[in-house]
Amino acid sequence: MKTKKSKPSIPNIKVATRQFEKWVRGQLTIHEADLAKKHQDMSLDPFLFLRATFYRWSQQFPVVCADLMDAPKCLAVGDLHIENFGTWRDHEGRLIWGINDVDEVYEMPYTNDLVRLLCSAKFAIKANKLSISVKEACEIVLRGYVSALTSGGRPFVLAEEHQELRAMAITKLKNPLPYWTKMDTNRPPRGTVPPEALAGLLQRMPHKDVDYRLIHRTAGEGSLGRPRFVALVDYKGGRIAREAKVALPSAWGWANGNPDNREVYINQGIDAAVRCKDPFFGVLDGWVVRRLAPDCARVELTELPKDRDERILLESMGWETANWHLGTPGAAKAILADLKKRKAGWLHRAAKQMFHSTKQDHKDWKV
Repeated sequence: MKTKKSKPSIPNIKVATRQFEKWVRGQLTIHEADLAKKHQDMSLDPFLFLRATFYRWSQQFPVVCADLMDAPKCLAVGDLHIENFGTWRDHEGRLIWGINDVDEVYEMPYTNDLVRLLCSAKFAIKANKLSISVKEACEIVLRGYVSALTSGGRPFVLAEEHQELRAMAITKLKNPLPYWTKMDTNRPPRGTVPPEALAGLLQRMPHKDVDYRLIHRTAGEGSLGRPRFVALVDYKGGRIAREAKVALPSAWGWANGNPDNREVYINQGIDAAVRCKDPFFGVLDGWVVRRLAPDCARVELTELPKDRDERILLESMGWETANWHLGTPGAAKAILADLKKRKAGWLHRAAKQMFHSTKQDHKDWKV
């Protein structure tokens, strides 16, 4: 008689959070006020909790979705979710749309990114931010994903093509004044700004002799608590900004048996992906440096027009996920072969399982 294997035990969410933050403290000096805000945000709603706790997802996914861990591995995004897409400008000044935050890049099963994306879509649907069904969302994302893998992928240049996506993206670009007004509410940093951070900021400026003002910026969810500095400049009739935040190894390694790996794979992922690169974005001497502007930022669902075509949006997200996975040599062939073996509805079931697991963790965190 066969005995049913028991699932590996993992600590509860509060213990896991203490353990993860101890690991983080071993690598950087945490900004305690921002970390306190992160803990508060985690209590507000389950979607914010999901965004703030990729370390917990990295523990839960291998257990809850153990049947997906044998999938082909690639250099995946890791912390992919429905609001991790935005716009930037490439070397030619063209407006590009795609994956915005790649802090958690690591080699992991390709299934992780798809399940996390659809799990976040389910939270968005529950919060009335999307009107489509979860089952249909899974089908549409997979359609875009497979189409990109089959064709070799292509970046989203919002010019002659992708007019519907362009119309969605430019909605928030019309008036930059509120963006800079909000930026000016940030206070100067306390203490000394690390020289590596300052050097990275200045390296991404038009020239190193600009007259800049430094601020401490509180932003994001998963990276709250990390030192984050912004240099603001009034430059030739307009505002420009550059941000530097500490680069940290992916929480996937911490949760899955490789906590001593201090390598950050952000530059490797950006260089390999099918992507029109932002010339200002990358890791410099241990700091993630990027340009900040109204047209170089993450796009939230609430910022998109109400009459948007959600099918185009979701199919584009699936395609863009494949654009990233295509950066791993041989990934397309291996992933397509694996997808053919998966039973129908596998993505919907896995997203539903992780949805309930995350929701329970959120409930436990609030207690």
